[in-house]
Amino acid sequence: MDARTHYREAAIRGARPALLVVLLYEQMIEDLRQALLAMERNQVERRTNKINHAILVIANLQSALNKPAGQQVALHLERFYEQLRANLMRAQIHASREILAQQITDLIALREAWLEVDRAGASSPGSEPASPDRKASATGSAPARWKG
Repeated sequence: MDARTHYREAAIRGARPALLVVLLYEQMIEDLRQALLAMERNQVERRTNKINHAILVIANLQSALNKPAGQQVALHLERFYEQLRANLMRAQIHASREILAQQITDLIALREAWLEVDRAGASSPGSEPASPDRKASATGSAPARWKG
């Protein structure tokens, strides 16, 4: 096992739920960066594998949504994940660097919102943290553009 994998596994074991989401977003961002690099090198198989892995992570995030408890936030996240998946498929079909780059930008923005949720949860144990949807919309990042 390499050092990076060992570090990630240790981080996951003690992570708060919002931080686990951040780690999944970081994985998708890394997958898409690797897909962009593969595109530049005309490595179709590697590009496909990286995009497929990001889509698998999206499916895991989407399946973990608690719609009854999360209400509007969960619905907005579900729409975001659906749009993200569709955009990644479009990027794959058209070998579009622009689409991939935009998805990375959107994921980074939402990742930052989840970091805020994690910080809020860490600073006030037992209280319900603010939603990533509210924070991201206030900053004008990806969720504000959702047209779900």
